Amino acid sequence: MANDGGEESTKLKLYSYWRSSCSCRVRIALNLKGLDHEYIAVNLLKGEHKSPEFLKLNPLGYVPVLVDGDTVVADSFAILLYLEEKYPQNPLLPQDLQRKALNYQAANLVSANIQPHQNLAVIGYIKEKLGPDEMLAWVKHHLRNGFSALEKLLEKHAGKYATGDTPFLADLFLAPQIDGAVKRFDIDMKEFPILYKINESYKEHSAFQAAAPGKQPDAPSEARE
Repeated sequence: MANDGGEESTKLKLYSYWRSSCSCRVRIALNLKGLDHEYIAVNLLKGEHKSPEFLKLNPLGYVPVLVDGDTVVADSFAILLYLEEKYPQNPLLPQDLQRKALNYQAANLVSANIQPHQNLAVIGYIKEKLGPDEMLAWVKHHLRNGFSALEKLLEKHAGKYATGDTPFLADLFLAPQIDGAVKRFDIDMKEFPILYKINESYKEHSAFQAAAPGKQPDAPSEARE
């Protein structure tokens, strides 16, 4: 389509995979900010993230990738900070510096210390080398360690959501991480009462629910909600 200044030429594009927790973080942010976008599915199981076309967008070959006109941003954390700067409506970060730092800390705990231990490349390697039981034990160990740390981090700050009664950056990381822990790895979140409580709030928030894996156009029929 020719670039005539119309909607198609300016709409945000999100390259995503339905079950990717990193992609889900960005989907929630786009919903919270009310940003219209085109969803472009990248099937990780079929290796579409390794195609030459996709590697031009992200040489590392990971989703999500956001395209905003001539700007291409890969990595969920980078995308979220970009969206926050360019589209400040419905902010993802509180004004209070202490709570802002808490959001950064909680988000980074998920992105650096929990999620990497369960991505497809890692668990696929462990499953191949050590078997499915060891793979599951590995994932559950890191989930429980991370969730225990989050319980301590948030115990004096959590309200309806992670750092109060408004969803912020920490919640964008926590919601898909908790959802995956329950549905993919059979973690009982009642072991973690603070996280269990705020997860109930995610279930009632339309921006979170619209971003859920089972609501995405590339979700298989058996996973649709």
